[in-house]
Amino acid sequence: MSDRKRSTALAPASALAVAAVLLAAPAAHADVVDVAYDCKTPIGDKSAVSPIDIKAVKEGDGYKLTMSFQKGVSSSPVELGKGAMSPSAVVLVGGAETASVPVSGASNPEAVPANTPIKITDLSGTYTPKKSGKVTFTAGVLTIKALGTTTTCTPGNSPKPSLELDVTGAAQDTLPQTGPTDSALALGTLGATVLLTGAAGVLWLTRRGQRAPRS
Repeated sequence: MSDRKRSTALAPASALAVAAVLLAAPAAHADVVDVAYDCKTPIGDKSAVSPIDIKAVKEGDGYKLTMSFQKGVSSSPVELGKGAMSPSAVVLVGGAETASVPVSGASNPEAVPANTPIKITDLSGTYTPKKSGKVTFTAGVLTIKALGTTTTCTPGNSPKPSLELDVTGAAQDTLPQTGPTDSALALGTLGATVLLTGAAGVLWLTRRGQRAPRS
């Protein structure tokens, strides 16, 4: 077979392989979305805008979500030492189902100077879908705990979803299946019943045979 004929024969197979990969890959659409946070702090109200990126990686029946902040939000009037700040947030799920996924991250790896926007570390959590279909992931409330205080930041601009993904719901619970052990147990119970019935019958016949004939 000439090289030209061989390449022509291989082309359809290659196209099918590529198509199979594309069909197997989950359909996803991601955007970096500006989220305008309105923060309630111990020293008053503050606001800040941070671009938010949300990624999802398939893990077993669920997806590991990672929420990333590209700019700092809020600030502290005093310096925050290394590890003094603990962040967490909520990722809102919409579309095929509605849910709230808690995400959390590590404390600040370096000291944060006073009156400086606080850089939030990546926050992660696990989302396990109960239904199949297209779902969206949107940034929700952000909570910052530091030096015994709590700052709550709420998106005030109704941000659009940062990620849209086709998901498959986890398998539903099924009724227990009857296996060989169950069958054997059932047969054993039936056999015991038959055995008892047979013994009772023999006993009844024996007693009847022992009765003295009436004159």
